[in-house]
Amino acid sequence: MNKNEIGKVILRVVLGLTFFMHGLSKFQGGISNTVGYFDSLGIPGFLAYAVAVIELIGGIALVLGIGTRIVSILFGMIMVGAIFTAKLPAGFLGNDQMAGYELELALLAMSIYFILAGKSVVSIDQKLFNSNNNEED
Repeated sequence: MNKNEIGKVILRVVLGLTFFMHGLSKFQGGISNTVGYFDSLGIPGFLAYAVAVIELIGGIALVLGIGTRIVSILFGMIMVGAIFTAKLPAGFLGNDQMAGYELELALLAMSIYFILAGKSVVSIDQKLFNSNNNEED
């Protein structure tokens, strides 16, 4: 395994754990709080459940390397939504009321990387769907 593969695995695990922890915190903190926050932004509250489940299950899937591209697309969509509906008015670094969108932008960039990257040699996807060309388009 070369340095690029090691970096890819580290990045995938960190991204997966980050989303998993955010999804878990939404449920532990009371999903009704997140529903209320979504409603206050003009987003249908039921989407809070969808976001939390995607973050929770998608985070585990990403750590294991299952459905990495699909999960990354979903994570990217969540980050674009978060930036444009909640974080943009606060600016890049935030203001006195809330954090800025720097974290969401970094998570979006990481997600885009996994949308474009080939399968990692250390993933369940690679073990199940092993291809000789390793999809390095």
